Amino acid sequence: MAPRSEHAGGSASAAAAAAAAAAAAQSHGSGFDSMDPFFHALRVVPFAFLQPPRTRLKLPSNLALPSPMVVFSLILLTYFAVVSGLVYDVIVEPPGIGSSQDPATGAVRPVVFLPGRVNGQYIIEGLSSGFMFLLGGVGVILLDLAVDRTRPRSLRVSFGGAGVAAIVIAYAMAMLFLRIKIPGYLW
Repeated sequence: MAPRSEHAGGSASAAAAAAAAAAAAQSHGSGFDSMDPFFHALRVVPFAFLQPPRTRLKLPSNLALPSPMVVFSLILLTYFAVVSGLVYDVIVEPPGIGSSQDPATGAVRPVVFLPGRVNGQYIIEGLSSGFMFLLGGVGVILLDLAVDRTRPRSLRVSFGGAGVAAIVIAYAMAMLFLRIKIPGYLW
């Protein structure tokens, strides 16, 4: 968007600024490129008579940006919650773990994976699968740390070995979980 002058006043200058901003956005290939004249008018006309208020917001002086590790931890925690199916668990409220009766002995034994249903899960199933996905992601991060030439060789080898081990374990366990969930899949 083109910078707006502090002394711009009146609806004519606002319309000119909005038209200039729209033309600049069109020439720079914004994500809203369209040949529809109605869409173009819908983007330009409201700014001919509407002006955003001039606010002078200031952040509190004692507010500091979080450290990169805190941001990384929050993103990793959010990733774990999403791939674990936390939203599904909150909406559907499945049981934490299932049970099945052994036909030979009649004993009830716990079942961690909900067999045969791809669109359903127990809570423990989602958490264990999410942990395996998280382990694979951490393995990729460790592999990225292993290629850093500024680190000592022994540390790079350790990072590389741990990264490969994490990825292999995560893949093997995720495939095992999938075969338990859907018997006969990928055979």
